[in-house]
Amino acid sequence: MERKSREARNEWGKLIPEDQWLIYNLAIRIARDCGMEFMLGGAFGLAGYTGRWRNTKDLDFFVLPESKDRLIDGLLEAGFEDYYDRLPYDRGWIYRAIKSDVLVDVIWATPNRRTLVDSLWFPNATPIELRGESLHLVPMEEILWVKMYVLQKDRCDWPDLLNLLYAQIETVNWDHLYRRLGADLPLLAGLLQIFAWMCPTRSKLIPESIRNELGILDTTARAGIDQQERVNLLDSRPWFAALQPGDRAMQL
Repeated sequence: MERKSREARNEWGKLIPEDQWLIYNLAIRIARDCGMEFMLGGAFGLAGYTGRWRNTKDLDFFVLPESKDRLIDGLLEAGFEDYYDRLPYDRGWIYRAIKSDVLVDVIWATPNRRTLVDSLWFPNATPIELRGESLHLVPMEEILWVKMYVLQKDRCDWPDLLNLLYAQIETVNWDHLYRRLGADLPLLAGLLQIFAWMCPTRSKLIPESIRNELGILDTTARAGIDQQERVNLLDSRPWFAALQPGDRAMQL
C-alpha cells in the first residue's frame, strides 16, 4: 500500500522556520555532494508519516556506517562544528554537528548497538517532496524497530510510535518488522496492546493473524471511555498528533 506521506500531507513543511530550513537545506546539499545515500528520520520522519510537525531544531540523517565519515567531513568543511565541544555525547553511533544553534545529526546505529543502518533500509525508504526537495524518509518499520527500545525514565519514544501506528497502521509491512525484531518480538506485542487499548477502532486494521499470534486483546467491548479519554489518561498534555491542529507545530 502507498504510504501516506505524499505532497497532500506535507503542508507541515511550511511550519519549518526559514532560518532553520536554510541550514537543513545546506546540510542536504552537502550530503548530495558527497554522493551518498541518506534518509531523514527524527522529527522529519514523524512529520512525513503523521502530517504533524514538531520543531526539535535538528535534522537526522541516517546513513550506512561506511558513509558517515564523508558526510561528517563535508559538514565540517562547510562551517558546522562538533557539538561534542559544547556537550559530550556517545560518538559510537551518532555524530552531532551544529551551526547557528541548529543541530544536524549523522546516525548510523542506535545507542544500544542493537541496530546498524544496513542496505535493506534504502529500498524501502519512503519518497517525499518537501519545499522543492525530493527526499527519502527512514522506512516506518525501521522507525518502529529502533524506537521500540527507547523506554528510559528520562526519555520514552513510545508516544511517537503510537502516533505512527495511528497514522499508518494499514501500511505496515508486518513480515519485515517481524524479521527486524527477531527475538525481541514481545516488545511489539506490548506496543500493539497499548495501541489497541487507546485506539480500538484503528487497531482493527492490525491483521487478525498478527493479533492472534501476539495475543492482542480486543478492547472494543469495554464501554464507558472514548479514545480522547484514553489518550488523556496516558498524558493529558497535547501529545497525540491526530488530535492536534495541522497549522501549527506540536509542542510534545
